Amino acid sequence: MNAPLDDIASLAGFQLSGSAEPRKIVVAMSGGVDSSVVAALAARTGAEVIGVTLQLYDHGAAIGRTGSCCAGQDIRDARAVAERIGIAHYVFDYESRFRDSVMKDFADEYMAGRTPIPCVKCNMGVKFTDLFALARDLGADCLATGHYVRRVAGTDGLAQLHRAADPARDQSYFLFATTAEQLDYLRFPLGALPKNRVREIAAEIGLPVALKPDSQDICFVPDGDYASVVRALHPEAELRGEIVNMEGRVLGQHKGLIHYTVGQRKGLELGGLAEPLYVVKLDPEKHRVIVGPKRALAVSKARLMDINWLGGGHVGQLHAKVRSLAKPVAARLENDRLCFETPEYGVAPGQAAVLYDGDRVLGGGWIAETVRAVEPVTPSYSHNPA
Repeated sequence: MNAPLDDIASLAGFQLSGSAEPRKIVVAMSGGVDSSVVAALAARTGAEVIGVTLQLYDHGAAIGRTGSCCAGQDIRDARAVAERIGIAHYVFDYESRFRDSVMKDFADEYMAGRTPIPCVKCNMGVKFTDLFALARDLGADCLATGHYVRRVAGTDGLAQLHRAADPARDQSYFLFATTAEQLDYLRFPLGALPKNRVREIAAEIGLPVALKPDSQDICFVPDGDYASVVRALHPEAELRGEIVNMEGRVLGQHKGLIHYTVGQRKGLELGGLAEPLYVVKLDPEKHRVIVGPKRALAVSKARLMDINWLGGGHVGQLHAKVRSLAKPVAARLENDRLCFETPEYGVAPGQAAVLYDGDRVLGGGWIAETVRAVEPVTPSYSHNPA
């Protein structure tokens, strides 16, 4: 049964107690349906509500795109929603900050042979750190966002980060780097709601974005073309090189490291092989793509760096997620080493490893290096590159 709108649109729904002084809520508005509903719910609490949108990348290039987040049409949509619900709305230009801290990092990571996750970096920097400062400068009691995660009060009274009630919408993987201090100030009013209920609320309130499609790609990557973004910042990114097996034997030529990621099979254009080969490593120093059989992708351990711990005194087994769409698998954390109970596939440097105890997010870190579960024997290949 869906929760009544009045129950959701209350100070309790934003985990704020009543006060003799008027409450103030800052809402991060991207122009999508989720953050727009959060703003509308906040406006119904009786608190003073301020919508804030950060312009993060080329306004001109994105002016016609919808569902891209924080540029062009989406800024106009956020402004229209603010006018519809009667709240103040401000747009802040953070394009240069976003380019330096997120886009450049994304390109640099690819060039270093790692698999970047720019949405986490954006949340760590521009969206939370910088937006936090703005919200505090505005005198807000909290900063509310449209993320699908839950903020739960622990028995010690401290805020915990939990997965969303709707598993299909859960965004906890991308928020593992949220600090305890940030979590104390953040609010996620949609964490207990399914997406269809959010759209129903948008329609009930009459928001102009009620039927707006969700964003699918990384916001600054047009049509999923990662290579074009990296190439713009690193023209040398498409320098060709060798594809070699795990013994160093040359099997063919690649089109540039930016076109390959660990675990990839398609696009290698290698024929006459005894078994399918996958990318097992990228070597930026020698400009090589190293390939091997699927069993070479099995990983037993991963060393993590920049670990953010939210788990308090938790010890023992936990579950780890190394890709946003992967299921959490049994593991344990030994200092900075994440040890998988059974070999895990598709684990690559640059990815995030997010740690869970049930629905609770214990924290996570960035994968710096991996330990192969088995040392595969490289078969003899009949392939003879031209």
